[in-house]
Amino acid sequence: MSVSVVDKGDLTSDQEEVLERFIEFQYAMIEKDLKKLNELLEDNYTLTHMSGKIQTKEEYIDEIMDGTLNYYESIIHNPIIIILEEDKVLLKADVTLDAKVYGIKGTWTLHSEQTMEKIDGKWYLSKWDN
Repeated sequence: MSVSVVDKGDLTSDQEEVLERFIEFQYAMIEKDLKKLNELLEDNYTLTHMSGKIQTKEEYIDEIMDGTLNYYESIIHNPIIIILEEDKVLLKADVTLDAKVYGIKGTWTLHSEQTMEKIDGKWYLSKWDN
């Protein structure tokens, strides 16, 4: 089980902090770490799968925990972090996931956009579009 970053480029310390939170999230998905997933995801979090299916935080975490969604490896390619507002950013990257989802095992590269918001000095994931 691993998470790696390819070609992260020159990031500011703030951008590095955002990327680190996304990496923590990838580890939490792989390790099925319920506490960490709940900590990292905002209550109104949504995930849009590559199929177009939209899930709430609760639905997404439930499917990770019950084995419907199984993640084994994540490779984050060329992350770009765009400041949208003072406490809101967009992390854009291609994310290659080795996974077994809905019974299908494979490796997929997702064109991901992760919206993150800073609350009380920490970054939280609010929306993930693939």
